Amino acid sequence: MIRKPISMLDLLYGLWIFVITTTSVSGELGAIAVADETRPNVLFIISDDLNNSIGCYDHPLVQTPNIDRLARRGVRFERAYCQYPLCGPSRNSMLTGLYPNSTGIHQNSQIFRQTIPSHHSLSQAFRLDGYFAARVGKLYHYNVPKSVGTNGHDDPGSWELELNPAGCDRLLEEPDIFSLRKNSFGGTLSWYASPRGDQLHTDGMLADDACWVLERCAKRQDRPFFLALGFYRPHTPYVAPKPYFEKYDPSEMPLVANVEEDVKDLPKAALGSHKKDHELLTDPLRQQAIQAYFASITFMDAQVGRVLDQLESLGLDDNTIIVFTSDHGYHLGEHGLWQKMSLFEESSRVPMIVSAPGMAQGKVAKTPVGLIDLYPTLTELCGVKSPENLQGQSLVPIMKDPNKTGRGWALTQVMRGGKKRFFGYTLRTPRWRYTEWDEGKAGSELYDHDVDPREQNNLAKSPSHAATVKELSTMIHKALPQTFPADGETPAVSDKTWAPNLTDP
Repeated sequence: MIRKPISMLDLLYGLWIFVITTTSVSGELGAIAVADETRPNVLFIISDDLNNSIGCYDHPLVQTPNIDRLARRGVRFERAYCQYPLCGPSRNSMLTGLYPNSTGIHQNSQIFRQTIPSHHSLSQAFRLDGYFAARVGKLYHYNVPKSVGTNGHDDPGSWELELNPAGCDRLLEEPDIFSLRKNSFGGTLSWYASPRGDQLHTDGMLADDACWVLERCAKRQDRPFFLALGFYRPHTPYVAPKPYFEKYDPSEMPLVANVEEDVKDLPKAALGSHKKDHELLTDPLRQQAIQAYFASITFMDAQVGRVLDQLESLGLDDNTIIVFTSDHGYHLGEHGLWQKMSLFEESSRVPMIVSAPGMAQGKVAKTPVGLIDLYPTLTELCGVKSPENLQGQSLVPIMKDPNKTGRGWALTQVMRGGKKRFFGYTLRTPRWRYTEWDEGKAGSELYDHDVDPREQNNLAKSPSHAATVKELSTMIHKALPQTFPADGETPAVSDKTWAPNLTDP
């Protein structure tokens, strides 16, 4: 077949048709074709199993200079809460902007495409609006540590670039890790002070990869980026280079006292996250575990610092929104509990810092908020189209004026029971935490944070607090319908596979 030679006039005409067509098309394609260089970038950093043991949250021991400097340039949310204190449900909720009752994800190893496949995830919404969306490390659920170095339970439609390094902590050191159950690491308390340096560990490699992606993005400023960076530490096993362990003397690690007295007034479901393994802990082992957890936090913080330094050195920091958070909190012996899956403050509370151009700097917002609020906040800040069924609130008004109250409460849930399963729901207001287990049939809890921040005195059965219990119970039951989809039914989890489809899942 003989092709007609293409003249310069033909080329110019074709280019003119392309420009006219793409700039007149509405929706996603038009957004991609006329990307606005002034739109802010997003650097979304999430740590794994991190509680509020952070310097800027007034922890007296833990050293986190880099997270602290981020707080000085943004808004620190004093009372931020996950919607489910378990990795998979929490991350699916956060990344869809929907409560777990609307995602249908209440356990690990599942993804929202099995329940609501057509919903656009947070980063997918950014992709469809012209952003370059990349993931480095863990954003959706992973089996840690065995899935480190893979895509884990990821969503292909959420990213156009995925990087999954695996360091010495995954590939070399597992035989050396101490564990309460031999050769069990992911869900078991386990730790190791590694003789190898930062950049040989997975989190160090994640920081390297994030810096590399930022360097690429700095060369393509015609297209904004959404870079999600998911660190694994301080998730078990608590593995970090030895110098970070040396920052914390095991003998000075704080131990929780009076546990037996504390738990006497608690319903059985409140302690349902207790593991038999934890009964093997002696006081010296408890202090070693806490030392390792704190060391892992400081190691992770150092990697955050490397990424923030790269952002600044490339001149990207002035037009980049930075988020730092965790998927849920973490117990270190409070109420006799370790790890997650409770509805107490230590398990449901998370750090949340958001720095954005034009918003308040170095301020603290004390009103309760949730991880569910990040989706509508980021899309509003960036002018990105978002799904109409998002259930969180935008935090933009609070970021402009941290004294704003917004919704004024945060809701967290968790599942309990064996054959007959039921939920516990906890409502956090500025003063109170009120929890109902199986609509109160399996017990309830009330804590006054003005006088009892450690939640050691359950006031739910106190006659003098009956009016407060009634008021907060009414609030929970008024809030619960808002956590379900429009039809009021939690979507079922399908075991069928689906074909990834960016535009029409």
